[in-house]
Amino acid sequence: MRSHRIPALVTTVALAATALGTVGTGVASAATIEVGRGSYSDVRPPGTQGPSNNGGQAVKPKVTPAMADTPVPTNDWWSSLAFQRFSGNPWSENMYGHPLTYKAVSGGLEVGYPTEHEIVGGGRQYEFPHKADLTLGLAGLNSPDAKAAGWSDWTVSPYWNDGARSLRTTIGHGMPYVYAEGTGGAAQIRAAAPPTVFADQGNVLGVTISGHHYALFAPSGSDWTVSGNDIRAGLGEKDYFSLAVLPSKDALADYEKYAFSFVTGSKVDWEYREGDGEVEATYSLTTEAKEGDETGTLQALYRHQWLHTADPLTDYSYVSSRGEMKVREGTSFTTTQKVNGVLPGLPSAAGVDKAKLRTYINDVLTQGDPFSGAIDTYWTGKALGKLAQLVPIADQIGETANRDKLLTLIKGRMEQWFTVGGPSEFSYDKDWRTLTGYPASYGSDQELNDHHFHYSYYVMAAAVVAQYDPEWAADSEWGGMVKELIRDAANPARDDTKYPFLRGFDVYAGHSWAAGHAAFAAGNNQESSSESINLSAGLIMWGSAMGDKALRDQGVYMMMTESESIAQYWFDADEEVYPEDFTHDVVGMVWSSGGAYATWWTANPEEIHGINFLPMTGGSLHLAREKDMLRRSVAEMEEENGGPAVEWKDIFWQVQALYDPAKAMSYWDQWNGGYVPEAGETKAHTYHWVATMNAIGSPDMTVTANTPSAVAFEKSGTTTYTAHNYGAEACSVVFSDGGVLNVPARSTASGAGDDTELDTLCGAPAGPGDEKPGAPGTPVADDVTDTSVKLTWQAATDDNGIKEYDVYRGDTKVATVT
Repeated sequence: MRSHRIPALVTTVALAATALGTVGTGVASAATIEVGRGSYSDVRPPGTQGPSNNGGQAVKPKVTPAMADTPVPTNDWWSSLAFQRFSGNPWSENMYGHPLTYKAVSGGLEVGYPTEHEIVGGGRQYEFPHKADLTLGLAGLNSPDAKAAGWSDWTVSPYWNDGARSLRTTIGHGMPYVYAEGTGGAAQIRAAAPPTVFADQGNVLGVTISGHHYALFAPSGSDWTVSGNDIRAGLGEKDYFSLAVLPSKDALADYEKYAFSFVTGSKVDWEYREGDGEVEATYSLTTEAKEGDETGTLQALYRHQWLHTADPLTDYSYVSSRGEMKVREGTSFTTTQKVNGVLPGLPSAAGVDKAKLRTYINDVLTQGDPFSGAIDTYWTGKALGKLAQLVPIADQIGETANRDKLLTLIKGRMEQWFTVGGPSEFSYDKDWRTLTGYPASYGSDQELNDHHFHYSYYVMAAAVVAQYDPEWAADSEWGGMVKELIRDAANPARDDTKYPFLRGFDVYAGHSWAAGHAAFAAGNNQESSSESINLSAGLIMWGSAMGDKALRDQGVYMMMTESESIAQYWFDADEEVYPEDFTHDVVGMVWSSGGAYATWWTANPEEIHGINFLPMTGGSLHLAREKDMLRRSVAEMEEENGGPAVEWKDIFWQVQALYDPAKAMSYWDQWNGGYVPEAGETKAHTYHWVATMNAIGSPDMTVTANTPSAVAFEKSGTTTYTAHNYGAEACSVVFSDGGVLNVPARSTASGAGDDTELDTLCGAPAGPGDEKPGAPGTPVADDVTDTSVKLTWQAATDDNGIKEYDVYRGDTKVATVT
C-alpha cells in the first residue's frame, strides 16, 4: 500500500490556453507554463529523475545535429538507437523491423532474417530472435557510436561516423531492403557464416548465408568480390549500395528492379468514412531513384494489414513473429476496416436492479478514500477511470446528486494534477519532448514507459466530464491540460516541435509499444493492449464531446487498427500466428521477437489473461467481434487456474458477458456482491455491465453504424440498438442492418429501432461552443421497448438566460429539470 495524503487544491490564473497541435502558452515564471486554468512545469520536481541509463545517469537523445530540434519518437521499434539504456552500448540493442532484424554495432548494421522460432521460458514464450546473418558497413569502419539521422512513420536512418568514414542506412517495418549511403571506404558485407554465391552479375550478387538468400547491389560499374566471409565492392564516385533479403533465389530479378529505388520516407493517412461505417488507411513510401528512373518498391504487409486490403499482392511472402507477411509491389497500399462502436456507458435495461446499483454507488462514495491511496499517475488514473465509469450509471438511475459528487471528485483530482506546486504535477522535458507526471511509476520517468497507459485514464475520465460539464473541458479552463496529455501520448501532428507524432503508437506494427527505450534483446514490448485501447476509445469520446472531428477520427483509426492487431497477436484469433508447438492460446505480452504467456509482475494465469481485458469500459466492446477468441482465453485461464477466477472475478465476468451473458450472470448471482473488486473496478459497474447484457444480449459486432458511438446488442434474435449523441440536436443513427435509432441531443438512447429518420444524421460531433443548449443529463428508459426513447428538451428562459428544461416524451411532459 502506498502512502497518501490529501493536499489543498492549488489553482492559478490563466494566461493562455494551449490548443491541440500548437505550442503557445504564457509563462508565469521560469518554471511554470500555464495552460488555461492549469499549468505544468518545465523542470522536474526536486529529487526526481528523468530519462536515465541503467546506472541512473541522465541521458539525452542520441541523434545527429540535424535532428536535434526534432522530437524523437520514443516507445518505437527502433528506440534503442536513440535512447542509450546501457552505458557500455552506444550503438543499439536488437531492432525488429520484420522481416529483417537489425543491430547497430561499431562496424555498421547487423542484419538477420529469423525464420526458425524457439520456445523458451519453460514453454511460456515463443520468439524469433535476432541473429546476424551479415553486417553491412564500409571497409575499416569503426564508429564510436550510432545515432538516429532521420525517421518517418515507420522507417529510421541509423548513422555512423568514425572520422574517416561515414555510413547512413535506412531500414523500416515491412522493408526487405536495406539502403546504404557511405563515404570513405568500399561497401563491405561481412557474413556471419561462409556465403554461397548463387548469382554473380558484377554489381549484383546473390548469396546464401545461414540458409537465407540475399541480393547485394552496388552501383553500376562496380563489382562484388568474395574473400572468405568478406564481400566488398568499390563505390567509385558513387556513395550508395543496398541489399535485399529474398523470399527465394528466383526472386532476384524482381528485387533487382527496385534495388536503387531508395526509400526516403513513410507515411500513413487515414479517413473515417462514418456514413459507410468504415475506416480507411493508406500506407505510403516515398522513394528516390539513385540509378535509372525506377521509383517503385516491394514491401511486406503484416497479417493485420493483408487481411484488410483489396490491393493485389505478389506470390512472395516472409516468415515473421507475427505470422506470414505478404509482399506488395508498389509504394502504397490501403486497408479498410469496419468500425466497431464505443459507448460512454451501457444503456438502461429491464431487469437491472436500480436499488442495488444505488447501494453499490453509495458504498464507493462513502468509503474513506475513493482513490484508494493512489499518488502516482498510473494508480491515480485507474481510480479516475473507476469513478468515471460510475457517472453514466448514476445518471441513468436518477442519482443526480451522486453523479455530481463523482464528477466533483474526478475534476478535483485532475485539477490537482493539472496544477504546478502541489504534491503531484506534470513536468515537461525539453530534451526528450515529453510530459511526465510526478510522482511517476513503472518507469514512466526514467524509462519513458507506459505514458499511453497512464494518460488513457485521464483522457477517458475527462471525456466523461465533458459530457456533463463542457465548460470545465474548454481550453480556457482545464481542457488545455487534457490536450497536453493527448499530445504527449498520441500527438496527431507530425510538424509539432513540442511532442513526437503519435509517440507510442506504431502505425505499421498496428499497435502501441510500452518501453520508452526498447532496450531488450527481444526488442520492444507491450503487455496491456487493453489499456492502449483505452486511450484510443478516450480519444473518440473526448473528440466527440469537444467537437474535434479530427481527433475523434484519429481515435477510430488507432482503435480499429489495434483491435485487429490484438486479435491476431495477443489472442491468435485465427490460430495462424503462434507456432504450433507454443501451447498457449494467448500471450500476456507481445514482444518484437514473439510473445510470452507472462506478465511483468506475476505468473498467475488470471493476470496473464486479464491484463489484456482491463479496464472494462464502453471501449472494450470491440472484443466481442471475436467471441471464440474470448471463449478460448477464459477456458485456458480456468484450466491453468484450476477453476474460475479468484482474484479478478469481476473482470472475467464482464468478459464472459461479451459472449455468454447468461453464464456471466450466473457467476454474479453466485457471489451476489460478496467479493473484492479488482482495483480499477466497482461492484456497481460490474453488476450493471453483466445484468444489462443479460437483459439485451452481447454486442453484435457484425452490425456497424454511421457514428462511432453506437453498438447493436443481440439476444435470441432480437436486436437492441444503442447510441450516444454528443451533438446539440437530435439525430438519427443508421445501422448497417437497416436499423434506425433516433437519439436526443447529448443523450443515450436504445431500443428496437425507429420507422423514420430525422433530418439530421448522427456522426459529426458538436462541441461546447454550440448555441443550442444541451441536455443536463442522460434520458432514462425504464425498460427496453420496441422503439427508442424519443425525448425533446424545451428550455424555459428569462432575461438572464436558461433556467430550466422541460422534458417531453412525444407530446407529454414528463419532467422539469432545473
